Amino acid sequence: MSDANYKEFTDSSGAVVAYGLATCEPCKTYDPILEDTAARFPEIKVGKAKMHVPGRCREIKKTHAFETYPTTHFFANGKLLLTREGVVDKAELAALISDYLLK
Repeated sequence: MSDANYKEFTDSSGAVVAYGLATCEPCKTYDPILEDTAARFPEIKVGKAKMHVPGRCREIKKTHAFETYPTTHFFANGKLLLTREGVVDKAELAALISDYLLK
């Protein structure tokens, strides 16, 4: 995910965006959880914004401030519904998607 596709992505009917850094060990452990979740919920967009890549997420950084990585946002139709800091385990992530995005 990058500035170029962020708005289209978050404007969808359901999207989960995880923001992370290459040097963040918890972010690395989160990647397989996000991949499994994307496969389990094909109707929901699941993406990763790599905040460390120069120029890739400049506009995203202007819009959101992060104290903790990873940080996960849940969007529906462009509206931020929920923010979670830290790694969200697979079961909790599935429950949050069901509760907030699959209504």
